[in-house]
Amino acid sequence: MPDAPWSWSLDPAADGSLVLRLSGSWRMQDHLPSAAEVETKIGARSSARRLAFDTREVSAWDTGLLVFVLKVIEAGTPRGITADRTGLPEGVRKLLDLAAAVPERDTKRGGAEQPLLARVGSAAAGAGDGAREMVTFVGEASLALARAAVGRARFRRVDLVLNIQEAGVSALGIVSLISFLIGLILAFVGAIQLRQFGAQIYIADLVAIGMAREMGAMMAAIIMAGRTGAAYAAQLGTMRVNEEIDALSTMGISPFEFLVLPRMLGLILMMPLLTIYADLVGIAGGAVVGVGMLKVGIIPYWNHTWAAASLADFSAGMIKSVVFGVLIAIAGCLRGMQCGRSSAAVGLAATSAVVTGIVFIIVSDAILTVVYDAIGF
Repeated sequence: MPDAPWSWSLDPAADGSLVLRLSGSWRMQDHLPSAAEVETKIGARSSARRLAFDTREVSAWDTGLLVFVLKVIEAGTPRGITADRTGLPEGVRKLLDLAAAVPERDTKRGGAEQPLLARVGSAAAGAGDGAREMVTFVGEASLALARAAVGRARFRRVDLVLNIQEAGVSALGIVSLISFLIGLILAFVGAIQLRQFGAQIYIADLVAIGMAREMGAMMAAIIMAGRTGAAYAAQLGTMRVNEEIDALSTMGISPFEFLVLPRMLGLILMMPLLTIYADLVGIAGGAVVGVGMLKVGIIPYWNHTWAAASLADFSAGMIKSVVFGVLIAIAGCLRGMQCGRSSAAVGLAATSAVVTGIVFIIVSDAILTVVYDAIGF
């Protein structure tokens, strides 16, 4: 037997309150009435201060009834009318309580768009603040390094050892893979051109000089920016969220000496070693192509590699690696110390550390390359 159609009426009670009587089926498919009619009638009874519900004759209901009742209640609230929910079905009362407990999500986008001049000014002010924070960080880190040089810095030696292990031995796997593949790629790129002139043997020169002066340091630095720099930012950011850095400052312990210094020293010490390792692995990767695929003899290939790559070439890469190590450590630790106090801020700090580190690497590499060329190094 189908349910009776919906109906409603708003009646005054003996105590001066209003009673909204509902009956029949109140489901979405029943083409329910608009609550505006009820609002109009409630407005006409401006003296009423209480609204009760009588739903004893409601045979079926769903979200449609909930929405209708909620709009009626919201219409009476500005008029000072208090809703008495005791006459509603228990399920409706629970859903109304749940809706009141969860705040409405603000789906509005940001306020009115600022004028172009205001946005440029805000961006410039933000850049100025960022530059000032970076200069302050570099100054604090320099003082910590100076105190470490004279043996007055306060940090645990075991932390330095752990950071050396993490930035060095633990990174050998990924450095080996990437460097070997870079050596292969350099050899293949050179082979495409040099084979036209029957000069395959000079692939050894190309790979050796390319890895020693540029690619070894560059690839090792990019790997460490994505691996170790991001780890530094995440570790320090988590400490910031957990208020561990604030606790160190409260106890009179410098976070720069206790947290930043071991990480910077560990990375700066390991970067030249990783670069030398990357150079050798990359040269080995080039040799695989030259000897195994282009049929260049192993002895001629070795002799050309030894003759092409001088100590100056390896020194140029080593100097770059030290600069890269300093910049990666600064980027990672700076973003970690600047981290906000939420879990989401930790992820943003790690991402920012990687981006900042790679930008630093590319810019400094370009500057050093120009300087090398200018001084004939």
